Amino acid sequence: MLCFLSFCLSVDFKPHASMDTVHHMLLFGCNMPSSTENYWDCDEGTCTDDSNILYAWARNAPPTKLPSGVGFKVGGKTGSKYFVLQVHYGDISAFRESTGLSTEADRNYLNDTSMMEAYQYIKDNHKDCSGVTLHLTHQKQPLIAGMYLMMSVTTVIPPGEKVVDADIACHYKRYPMHLFAYRVHTHRLGKVVSGYRVRDGQWTLIGRQSPQLPQAFYPVEQPVDVSFGDILAARCVFSGEGRVTETRIGGTASDEMCNFYIMYYMEAKHAVSYMTCTQNVNPEMFRNIPQEANIPISVKPDMIMMTHGHHEENKNAAKSSLLQQPKREEEEVLDGDFHIEEVVDWPGINIKLGQVSGLALDPEYNLVIFHRGDHVWDENSFDSRFVYQQRGLGPIEQNTILVIDPSNAAVLHSTGKNLFYLPHGLSIDKDGYYWVTDVALHQVFKLGAHDKAPLLTLGMALQPGNDKNHFCQPTDVAVDPITGTIYVSDGYCNSRIVQFSPNGMFIMQWGEETSSGTPKSGQFLIPHSLALIPDFAQLCVADRENGRIQCFRLETGEFTKEIKHKSFGRELFAVSYVPGGLLFAVNGKSYPGDVEPVQGFVMNFSTGEIIDTFVPVRKNFEMPHDIVASEDKTVYVGDAHARTVWKFVSSEKMEHRSVKKAGIEVQEIKEAETIVEARLKNNPVSSDALKKQEKQHLVQQANTGVSFVLITTLLIIPIVVLLAIAVFIWWRKTMVYGADADHKLDSGSGRILGRFRGKGTGGLNLGNFFASRKGYSRKGFDRLSTEGSDQEKDEDDGTDSEEEYSAPPPPPVTSSS
Repeated sequence: MLCFLSFCLSVDFKPHASMDTVHHMLLFGCNMPSSTENYWDCDEGTCTDDSNILYAWARNAPPTKLPSGVGFKVGGKTGSKYFVLQVHYGDISAFRESTGLSTEADRNYLNDTSMMEAYQYIKDNHKDCSGVTLHLTHQKQPLIAGMYLMMSVTTVIPPGEKVVDADIACHYKRYPMHLFAYRVHTHRLGKVVSGYRVRDGQWTLIGRQSPQLPQAFYPVEQPVDVSFGDILAARCVFSGEGRVTETRIGGTASDEMCNFYIMYYMEAKHAVSYMTCTQNVNPEMFRNIPQEANIPISVKPDMIMMTHGHHEENKNAAKSSLLQQPKREEEEVLDGDFHIEEVVDWPGINIKLGQVSGLALDPEYNLVIFHRGDHVWDENSFDSRFVYQQRGLGPIEQNTILVIDPSNAAVLHSTGKNLFYLPHGLSIDKDGYYWVTDVALHQVFKLGAHDKAPLLTLGMALQPGNDKNHFCQPTDVAVDPITGTIYVSDGYCNSRIVQFSPNGMFIMQWGEETSSGTPKSGQFLIPHSLALIPDFAQLCVADRENGRIQCFRLETGEFTKEIKHKSFGRELFAVSYVPGGLLFAVNGKSYPGDVEPVQGFVMNFSTGEIIDTFVPVRKNFEMPHDIVASEDKTVYVGDAHARTVWKFVSSEKMEHRSVKKAGIEVQEIKEAETIVEARLKNNPVSSDALKKQEKQHLVQQANTGVSFVLITTLLIIPIVVLLAIAVFIWWRKTMVYGADADHKLDSGSGRILGRFRGKGTGGLNLGNFFASRKGYSRKGFDRLSTEGSDQEKDEDDGTDSEEEYSAPPPPPVTSSS
C-alpha cells in the first residue's frame, strides 16, 4: 500500500504483468486495508471500509496514459490514504521450476485440486514481480479528469426471458467534456453493454463491450466530445434464461447490475469530479439505437474472468469510482463516524448583527451575511393584505451585507446601506453576483459585490401580487451555474416556485398552497429556502410549515422526491447542498410540548437518510433561519432571533485544527516539474510464499514527510531543555545559597511549569464550553398579520416544554421567518 497525505495528481498507470501468469489486476483505494501485511489472501477482503476500483488491467492491456495535461485528483483531504493492488493469478503452472512431473501431469494435478492446494504443490524457487506503476505529480494540471456513471436502477429481468433491455439516457447540461475511456459492468446475465452520445439524432459510439470479459477500462477508439444539449445514452442487454425467479438490480451475485462508466476530462476551472445518470429521459429514442447495441458479443470460455474473487468486484462495483470520487446516487453513504461540531473559538459569533436572514459563500469561500440592521419583522410589519406598514422608518441605514473572513471573522467588505426594508434570502452565483429578496418590498435584486444599485430587479416595489410581475414576500433565489436560469421561491403569501431567464423574463411557475389534510407533492406552505443540486439537475425546496424538503427537476418542475423525518419537527427552515451528495438543513423552534429539538441535519441526498445532527455549544439555536455549507463540509448557520452566526466543521477537521494549534503542521514540499513514481510491485517472492494465497495484495507504505519519531522528538525536546535548565539552576543555587536553594528552586520552577499548565490551578474546565439549554415556547399570532414574520424572542416567554406526545397542538399560525 502507498500512503498519501498531500494533494497530488495521478497522470498515468503502467502495468507490469503478463497474461501468461496474471489473469487480471484490480487497484483499489481505501482508508482501512484488510491486513497490515505486505500481501495476503483475497479471502480476507481488500479493505474493511468502502473500497473503490481505481484501475483495472487484464489480458496484456497496454498502459493507461492520460492525455497530456490531464490528471486525476488523489490524496489530500479527500483522496484514499492507501492503494491496495489485487492480483488474480491465472496459469500458476508458470511458477513451476522442477516438480518431477511432466507438463501434462502438472496440469492434470492443477485442474483436479483447489488453487490453494496447487500453491502448496509448487516448488519455492519461482518469483513473481507483477504490479503497476503510478505516475504522480504535485503540479496542477490544466485539465482534470473525472467519471460519469450511467446506471439502471429499475430493471427487472423476468425468468426465462431471452432478451431484456435496460436503457439509460440523460441530457448533458454542463461545460464540454472529452471522453477517453470506458468500462462496462453487469453480473452473470449481461450479454453486451453499449454507450453513445446522441447529438441532433445522430448516435456516436463511445464504447461497446461484453461484461463477461475482464472488466477493465478500455480506451475510446475515436475521440468523442460531449457538449451542452447532447444526450448520453446506454443500453445493457440481459437474458433471463436459466433463472426461475425474476432478477432485479442489486449488489449481490444473484442480483444484476447495469453500469456504464465513462472517464472524461474538462478544463480545470469548470471541472466536475463525477456525474451520474440513472434515468431514461426519452424511451422512444431507443427505437433508433444502432443495431450493434442489440447483438451479444461472443466470449470464449477461456476469456471469461475467473469466478473466484469475482464476488469481490461485484461487491464493490456498485460503489466503485475513480480515485475516491463520490459514489453513485443510490449508494452515497458516508462513514458512520462522520460528525459535525461547532468551532468554539471562532469569533464570528460575536459580530454585532441584526436579525440574520440569509447566508451564502462567495467564489473565494468568504462568508456573506444578509441581516436586517435595526429593522425587525414583527406583528406590526404587515397588514392583512401583506402590505408593509412601516415605510415611515425608511430603508435600513446600516450595511446589510457583510463579507466575512471565514477563518478569523474579520469584516472584509460591507454594502447594502439604504437599499432594503426587510431582507430575507441571499444566494451568490458562480460569477460572484449577489441575489437577494426583500419581503417588505416584495422584490428580488441582483447586485454586484461593490455595487450601490441593483443590476436587475424583479417584482414591483411594495406591491404584493401573484402574477408574472409581482411577488408576495419572496423568500429565496437560486441561479443555475450552467444556464443562468433564475428560480425564486415565492413565498409567505404565495406558494410557488417561479422560473426566469437570465435576463429576468418569466418562463414558468409551479406549486400551489397546501389544502387541508396531508400535503401533496408540489404543494407548499411557505417555500422558504432553495438549494440547487447541479449534480442531478434538481432544485430542492425547504417547504417550511409542512416540515419537509421537496425536490424537482430544473427543466420541467417535475416532482422527484420528498425528504421528511419525524426529527424535523413541524418546520423545516433552510436547506443547503454540497456537491458529492450531502444535504444540510435546519428545522424551526419547537412548539410547547414538542419533543423534537431545534438542530441541524446532515443527510444523504440520494437516500434521504440522516447521517448526523448537530447543535451549537456556545449559545443555543433559537430560530436558525438559514444554512450554507462548503465542499470541505464547513457549515454556517444564521439565527434570526439569536442574531448570530455559528461555524461548524467535521470532527475530522477539528482534529487537524488541534494538531495545528499544538504547533505541528505538515507542509507540502512544492515541486516544479518533478514526477513522483510510486511503483506498487510485489517484492520478488518465491513460490513458497505463494503457498498460502491464490491472489496477492501488494503493500508499500510511503514516507509521509513527518514520522512518528520526528513528532515525538519535537514534543520531548522542550521538556528536556526545561529540565536541563532547572537542573542547572538548582546546581548554581546549591553552590551559592546552600540548602536554602531547594525552596527557591521549587518556587521558580513552579512558576515556569505553571505557565505551561495554564492560568490558575484548576486546569481546563470543559464545563465552561457547554451552556445550559432553555426551552423556548412559540408565540402564537394571527396568521393574517404575522405570516411567518421574524419576530423578536420574548424573553419572558421561555418555558421548559415537557416531552409528551399527548401535548395539545398549538394554534394554526406561523412564527417569524
